[in-house]
Amino acid sequence: MNKQELSALVAEILKGMGPEPMVKGSDYRPTDPGPQSADTNYRDGDFVEDVSRLELRKLYLVEGAADPEGFRRLKAKTPARLGSGRCGARYKTLTMLRFRADHAAAQDAVFSQLPEDFGEKNGMVSLRTQCRDKDEYLTRPDKGRLLDEESQKKLKSAVTVPPQVQIVVGDGLSSAAIAANAMDCLAALEDGLKLRHIQSGKPVFIRYCRVGAGDAVGDVTGCKVVCVLVGERPGLVTDKSMSAYITYQPHTGISESARTVVSNIHAQGTPAVEAGAHIAGLIETILKRQVSGVGLHLEDKA
Repeated sequence: MNKQELSALVAEILKGMGPEPMVKGSDYRPTDPGPQSADTNYRDGDFVEDVSRLELRKLYLVEGAADPEGFRRLKAKTPARLGSGRCGARYKTLTMLRFRADHAAAQDAVFSQLPEDFGEKNGMVSLRTQCRDKDEYLTRPDKGRLLDEESQKKLKSAVTVPPQVQIVVGDGLSSAAIAANAMDCLAALEDGLKLRHIQSGKPVFIRYCRVGAGDAVGDVTGCKVVCVLVGERPGLVTDKSMSAYITYQPHTGISESARTVVSNIHAQGTPAVEAGAHIAGLIETILKRQVSGVGLHLEDKA
């Protein structure tokens, strides 16, 4: 599939799913119907009801700048904390409050959990790793890479014929990322695979999931490719970043370098629907070349 055909595919999918997401470097709109960031017409000393809703791309606090408009144009292209200003040798109050608010959101994303019926409600097979709770998940990454015995049996019953592609949705280190992005991405991904006549098994949801849990799914299902959509470790720019890890012939013990990764799937990065369409194209390439990860990129250079 060439670039023009891929663009047409993305446009067709977006047309049926609401307004088209903006591309990088523009004013982003979230794919989930959450609260929108407020425009920032802030002047030092103004009262701010909710600092977390101020748009970082527009928040400029430097006093007496030589070229404030030029710097504002620069800030519009990145959510990085530029032009934060200072009060003596310290951050300004608003800068510090926003930092603490974003840090709190990141912590909440790590410790929060998706509803117990999240998998069933979204038409997926619900599984879990060997972690008993969130605390064990955070302290024992090894257990987060293995399915418990009951889940292995459940997966065998649900996927009886080895699929070409097995899609896994895992909560990971940010349940908020999965709640905001996973289902839109999954819908676009499944549509993209169908258009390419690539067969996929019934999607599964794994609680307390690490990326390596996809290898365990490969052991059980015998799939050619596994695609794990997982919540990433939240940062101070967003607590809702999701990634896709795609592995050819997944099995326990496979090298991490064998994974192809699509990262920064969120409202301010690659929108979920656009990411889903792109991942479908990547999977088609991986199946044709029978390699993923570093090997796929080395083949491109050959």
